[in-house]
Amino acid sequence: MALELRPNCAHCDRDLPPGAAEARICSYECTYCADCVERVLRNVCPSCGGGFVPRPVRPVGEWRPGLSLAKRPAATARSRHGFTLAEVEALSARLRDVPPERR
Repeated sequence: MALELRPNCAHCDRDLPPGAAEARICSYECTYCADCVERVLRNVCPSCGGGFVPRPVRPVGEWRPGLSLAKRPAATARSRHGFTLAEVEALSARLRDVPPERR
């Protein structure tokens, strides 16, 4: 199963096209821009409490049959996390000093 490659930051709504090097995801594919992950979320996913990693880039070219952005396109539905800034800050404050692998 391929990643959805969601098209935007779920916090600030910044566009994150499939090749965006600044896209970050958690293990549930919640997608945010690097700026929000660092400055606002402090590497704490507001949905699951996990950490973030750079989102992989799906190859544009079909190097293997059926495996490319053209054959398996990125998602187009935009998403927002639905938490208030106070809720995001509270969870971040609680977990930001706990390494993701220990949360």
